Amino acid sequence: MHSKIYDFKKGEILCFDKPYEWTSFGLVAKARYELCKKLKIKKLKVGHAGTLDPLATGVLIICTGKATKKIMELQAHTKEYVATIRLGATTPSYDLEKEIDATYPTEHITRELVEETLKKFVGTIEQVPPAFSACKVNGDRAYDLARKGENVELKAKTLVIDEIELLNCNLPDIEIRVVCSKGTYIRALARDIGEALNSGGHLTALRRTRIGDYKVEDCLKLDEFSEWLNQQTVTIPEEK
Repeated sequence: MHSKIYDFKKGEILCFDKPYEWTSFGLVAKARYELCKKLKIKKLKVGHAGTLDPLATGVLIICTGKATKKIMELQAHTKEYVATIRLGATTPSYDLEKEIDATYPTEHITRELVEETLKKFVGTIEQVPPAFSACKVNGDRAYDLARKGENVELKAKTLVIDEIELLNCNLPDIEIRVVCSKGTYIRALARDIGEALNSGGHLTALRRTRIGDYKVEDCLKLDEFSEWLNQQTVTIPEEK
């Protein structure tokens, strides 16, 4: 067995289990800092393949060096999530970032109704992204406008939901597993499922468990990354 020699300048793909409340950008910055320290260089190209919201955890793919050219290809891979949705209430961000702004009845909701309703979301669907998202509106990020209190109107996007499985039903909370295409907002799915149940809904937990063949159980832990890196054989770039 040959141990792997990492060449981060030439390009490597690393998978992290993004911690709760970290931004995707923050994780990239931390990984870049640790890599530059290890390689004794000042600059290294590092990027991620697909944003995860701060309140979400799970698979975040990081590309270094020339492997950043693969980001678009990696972003196109099918993704899998496990999400917990609280029915009967909505928030402006469709998750816990914002406070509850409205409540709705849930007495009529049963497990059977939930299972029937989830079936309607499998296949090709139209979804309006959340105002609190990284979508661009005339060059500005939607979440920047939304956080300033501006009214953000986003157009519906066509996407594909391959599977939705009801994992747990402890009403008013439901836990679902979703396999979906690039561009799917699980927060928006929580909103739409709530509406389809003649109620409201928002995310209380979200974990991305897979991107393509990259699974969360194979991911690096951010707090262990420095130690992991010190145990690896790496190619140190020559000073120019």
